Amino acid sequence: MQNWGKDKKYFFLDESGDPIFFDNSGRCIVGEEGCSKILLIGFIMTDKPVHMRKEILKLRKEIMNDPYLKEVPSLKHTIKYFHASVDTPEVREKFFKMIQNFDFKAEFIVARKLISVFRKRHRSNPNVFYDDIVAKLFENKLHLAQESHIYYEVRGSRSRQQPFEDAIRTAISVFELKWGRKNDLEIKIYPMSSVGEPCLQIIDYMNWAVQRAFIQGDLRYIHFLESKISFIFDIYDLKKYPYNYYSKRNKFDLNKINPL
Repeated sequence: MQNWGKDKKYFFLDESGDPIFFDNSGRCIVGEEGCSKILLIGFIMTDKPVHMRKEILKLRKEIMNDPYLKEVPSLKHTIKYFHASVDTPEVREKFFKMIQNFDFKAEFIVARKLISVFRKRHRSNPNVFYDDIVAKLFENKLHLAQESHIYYEVRGSRSRQQPFEDAIRTAISVFELKWGRKNDLEIKIYPMSSVGEPCLQIIDYMNWAVQRAFIQGDLRYIHFLESKISFIFDIYDLKKYPYNYYSKRNKFDLNKINPL
């Protein structure tokens, strides 16, 4: 185990996809329009968020004043905040090239939506499914600094804030049980929007790149950002266990995973 960390670490978390399995009549809709095949949750970790925030705001101002882009319909969204699935390709190129020079590392869990796993491990509850993945993502990360600041994208009901915080507490408990040592370091959690926290726009782009690889087989973006990605855990690619972890040593490749 690593020693207790020093100083501060900042985590910015978001998801791609959704935790939904069934419609209101109980019919499985996974993979249908509007219901993803995976739930992907990722974070970026850094100790230099101030610089990144400034650069993102600087790029947004540049794009707002770019006469080549001013007639693009999606620009009305981009001038509020960057969002990979909405931004025009020209904007995405600028954003990806910018964040490639930032100082951060990204980690992801990709959870295939398997009904048997959903019922057995997550009690057939979408919120439990989501929170369990969050807890798994953080269980070995919250001892790396004296202070951990976790920012996450708020979507839906405010009532989700407490379960999310409970998921972080679960991650702490798992860590303590594993290592037999109490984690009494300071952990602060901030529910935010991408408008209010520019660094959440980075993880949105990173998630988009990973999702493109899994869903569409498009490796262009994930390869471009390879130096930023520390870890991808395809947690329910059960046929590949225990080789369903991808890192610097075991680089992600479509030939290594089972098709969705």
